[in-house]
Amino acid sequence: MNVTVIFGSDAGATKEVASRIAKRIGARLLDVQEARTADYEGCDLLILGGPTYGMGELQTDWDLYINQLKGADLLSRKVALFGTGDQMTYPDSFVDAMGILYDKVVARGAEVIGFTDTAGYDFSCSTALRDGRFVGLALDEDTQSNLTNGRIDAWLEQLR
Repeated sequence: MNVTVIFGSDAGATKEVASRIAKRIGARLLDVQEARTADYEGCDLLILGGPTYGMGELQTDWDLYINQLKGADLLSRKVALFGTGDQMTYPDSFVDAMGILYDKVVARGAEVIGFTDTAGYDFSCSTALRDGRFVGLALDEDTQSNLTNGRIDAWLEQLR
């Protein structure tokens, strides 16, 4: 399967997670700054990830380069999402950026796969919830980094 992982990251935590995901499944890895519209379209599975900034905003690079995604034809294309956040410091906006990306890809016609349960997380609100589940893989590298590898493995198994 041809898989592309596109991520945005400032501090490096999300880049590290994206690298782990790409390495485990043999995917092509691209920073959102480098990705072009064709990169979003030219794969069997597209995985998008980014951190949530401030009070529930997209990471700066995603915000600057979102038009590449907005221009992509994702009709019936499988897309999986992951997000990093800090549920203790920002419990009211935990992984909100993942919810923002979800809305963008669904508007482009994508079929989002890889929803995950909220069990094991301690937050009060997230725009990344649909029907009580996260729209993708939620990770907290600040307070639960010890759970990241297991969560990635379980999520990738689900995507297969």
